[in-house]
Amino acid sequence: MIIPKLAQTVASAADIPAALLAAGITYTPITNVNWPETFPYKPKVEFAAAHDGDALLLHYRVEEQSVRAVAKKDHDHIWEDACVEFFIMPTADGLYYNIECNCTGKLIVAVGKGRNERQPAPAEVMQKIDRWASLGTEPFDVREEPTKWEVALRVPISTFFKHKIERFDGLKAKGNAYKCGDNLPVPHFISLNPIKTESPDFHRPEFFGQMIFE
Repeated sequence: MIIPKLAQTVASAADIPAALLAAGITYTPITNVNWPETFPYKPKVEFAAAHDGDALLLHYRVEEQSVRAVAKKDHDHIWEDACVEFFIMPTADGLYYNIECNCTGKLIVAVGKGRNERQPAPAEVMQKIDRWASLGTEPFDVREEPTKWEVALRVPISTFFKHKIERFDGLKAKGNAYKCGDNLPVPHFISLNPIKTESPDFHRPEFFGQMIFE
């Protein structure tokens, strides 16, 4: 996928949806149900990714049959809630970052070469990631009702703390995007690029697709 560059800097996550709309950025659906026999449910999910040179700008729009936001702080079990994710390998060294966000803007960011080799981002990195969530920021238990929700993230270049990336312009990366909810009434695991494994596993960089930054 192409990650376009916006003409103007976007200062906050709350401004991202309007900035993407003004720039005519296309939203991409996340539709791959990789394990249909065990996890067939497919919520409606689409996302847009852009950058302004200094920050990666992400906006997810979700419609699903129930939501959950139990995580109270960053690096809690975000994936157990209504969760969207963006994994990116910015260079060819094999290190990739997992950026996981629940529906109230709580985050996990970590880096490594595989599932079992993750180094969490330090607090000073996490604090610089601006978040906006349409459902607010307070935790809540399962709501078993159809819900529409959105999150936007302004991910500064400093988030990629294991690499020396000066600008996003021209970056040739690889990655994938996901929607999950391990502890929702109907768990699900869907992806942008298909994953060919026997059971759910998002930490499979061999299935990442190209991400080319303008």
